[in-house]
Amino acid sequence: MAAFARIRLVMLSGVACSILAACGADGVASPGEGTIVIPAPTPTPTPTPTPTPTPGTVTPAANCPAIAGSDQLSDLGTISGPQGTWRNCGFPARFNATTAIPKVPGVIYSLPGRVDVGKDEGPSGTNTVVTLTIDPGVVIFGATGVSWLAVNRGNKIDAVGTPTQPIIFTGRGNVVGSADDSTSQLWGGVVLLGRAPVTDCFAPGPGVVEGTDSCYRETEGASGAHYGGSNKADSSGRMSYVQIRYSGFTLAPDKELQALTPSGVGSGTQLDHIQSHNSSDDGIEVFGGTVNMKHLVITGAEDDSLDTDVGYQGNIQYVIAVQRAGGTIGDSIMEIDSDGNENASPRQRVTISNFTFIHRNNAAGNGAAIRIRGGADYNFVNGLIVAPGFRCLRIDSTTTTQAANPALDEAGPPRFESVSMQCNGTPFRGGGSPAVTDAEVKAIFELGAENRTTYVPTLTDLFVNGATETGYKPFDARTLNAFFDTTAYVGAVRDASDTWYQGWTCNSATASFGSASGACTAIPTT
Repeated sequence: MAAFARIRLVMLSGVACSILAACGADGVASPGEGTIVIPAPTPTPTPTPTPTPTPGTVTPAANCPAIAGSDQLSDLGTISGPQGTWRNCGFPARFNATTAIPKVPGVIYSLPGRVDVGKDEGPSGTNTVVTLTIDPGVVIFGATGVSWLAVNRGNKIDAVGTPTQPIIFTGRGNVVGSADDSTSQLWGGVVLLGRAPVTDCFAPGPGVVEGTDSCYRETEGASGAHYGGSNKADSSGRMSYVQIRYSGFTLAPDKELQALTPSGVGSGTQLDHIQSHNSSDDGIEVFGGTVNMKHLVITGAEDDSLDTDVGYQGNIQYVIAVQRAGGTIGDSIMEIDSDGNENASPRQRVTISNFTFIHRNNAAGNGAAIRIRGGADYNFVNGLIVAPGFRCLRIDSTTTTQAANPALDEAGPPRFESVSMQCNGTPFRGGGSPAVTDAEVKAIFELGAENRTTYVPTLTDLFVNGATETGYKPFDARTLNAFFDTTAYVGAVRDASDTWYQGWTCNSATASFGSASGACTAIPTT
């Protein structure tokens, strides 16, 4: 009897299946509309869906590398963006021992807040306590706006990339893919604090003499970040082939960090092949010291591209500075100033050679592509200034134009040699108190040889010399200081065969540096 019941059930099931099959798709409830108790016979298998690919090509490392010292990296999990997923290894708040940060596949490093290299070792001495070495190709991002790196007096950074493996400092938004060509202020920046002379002391008073160990200054908006001393040859280490992107957070009202801030940094420091991109304040600001720099690229700075201050005495060669298009972002390409006492010693004394400045901001607060004030002594040689909608040169205050006077540590008025400018109809502007007149600014510019305001650019790729620039006669900058190379051309880039800016830089709508350079909005995957 039980066997008969089972046969009857099978027969009824077969009839039911036949009826359901004849009904077609319209007669079968869809998901969410009911429950299919008896399935259709031998349905066509649903193809296996194609997996959605994981964005990017980077896969995270299993863990963070070990480093020297008692303070280790913190494993902060993973962080993902368009280029893939990385193991996020956070720096300690302070590096207390010499250590190296290696490039490891699938690892990215972060600054959780202010990160110090060593502690302040004071204004005197030549010792180095802690050196932070960063390997080529390492990427470090600021996790918050107030993240920044402070290399304290008596300590060093050794961040040396290569033309194909630059070291990149950037912000979190760049890693997760939210940064674009107008992004800035994602984090603070890199601050080098040295023992070289400065002026405008933080705590003036009896016994405090500018340019000596008794005179120090403090990083804007920060506490305990002191710089200054008397060692002109002091070394804060080396930075070469480095990008610093989307920096410039405000630490306090009117006190912003720059992409790179050398502060009281001595001539023993090597700074070359450095790009600042989209800093919300200055691209690079130098506070005192004696450091020399070569091969700088500054793109998209929202204040001045290059700013020098408080007794800086140094030399700079090969600079490309380009403001963002649109006429509303950026102030001057260069601002030169003091912080109060315009006759303080050491007086600013700087020579800059082989520069190409693309000034695009028609609403600049400084009123010119270059503004010189504060009693500074400056030499501009072998330069090109493209500012067709604006004034090119402003000089403020008769302390800046006064005659040479050794008693005042004064070398004389600013000097221009082989500088060509494309400006609006009124290239020159005076100002300050006591004031310099427009005519006096013009006369100072015209004292030098091979200077012109009738320049019509034939630059290619925005900053590469063309036929007109090639025809200009250069000045031998090496006659001013042995730091300089003698060049047979004006401007930063001789011609299309001169490729010093390629590979280690990043491209944006502001400026493209060729196919060998990646996008500023992307994180390298190799």
